[in-house]
Amino acid sequence: MKSSAGEGKITRKQKGAAAEDAAAACLIGKGFRILDRNWRCRTGELDIIAEHEGVLVIVEVRSRSGTGAFGTPSESVDLRKMAQVRNTAMQYIHLKKYHDRPIRFDVVAVMLNADLTPASVEHIPNAF
Repeated sequence: MKSSAGEGKITRKQKGAAAEDAAAACLIGKGFRILDRNWRCRTGELDIIAEHEGVLVIVEVRSRSGTGAFGTPSESVDLRKMAQVRNTAMQYIHLKKYHDRPIRFDVVAVMLNADLTPASVEHIPNAF
C-alpha cells in the first residue's frame, strides 16, 4: 500500500486496517474463525471477535510502525483499555446471546514496515 505524491501521508486509519488484516490472517492461519471485525457500540469497539476450539476470543489488535522507540505494541494495552474492551465485550455477548460460551481476551501485536506490510505479528493468548 504505497502512497503516491498526490495521496499524501499514510493515515492512522490505513495503519490500523493493515494491522488488523495482518492479525486476522495470523489467526485464520492458526485455525480461528473470524465472527466479526470492528464491532462498535456505545462503550467502544472490538477489533476482532473470533472463535477457536469452542471459545469466544475477543482480540485487541495493537500496532506500531518504525523503530519501536515508543515501546512494543502489546505494551500499549493499559488497564483503561482492558476495562473498555471487557465492557464492550459484555455488550457484544449480551446482544449476540453468547452467554453460555467460554471467553478469553487475546492481543495481537503487529509491527508494520513503512509500506504497511507486517514486519512481525505476535499473538498473545489470554493476554488479560
